[in-house]
Amino acid sequence: MGLFGKLFDPVKRKRKLYDKKLEEGMLAQRKGDIRLYAQLSEEAEKMWAEIEALEKDKK
Repeated sequence: MGLFGKLFDPVKRKRKLYDKKLEEGMLAQRKGDIRLYAQLSEEAEKMWAEIEALEKDKK
């Protein structure tokens, strides 16, 4: 993996987006917006599946 491969690691980028999505869900839950929380949690689960697939392909 070259220099640019390390800078633009898709797994790392997706993990940051995943973490942000989880945080948004947590904040929605705290505000009492359970529908938004459920939607964000579902999106986060899909993102996690993508991350696992990318990590599996890396190996």
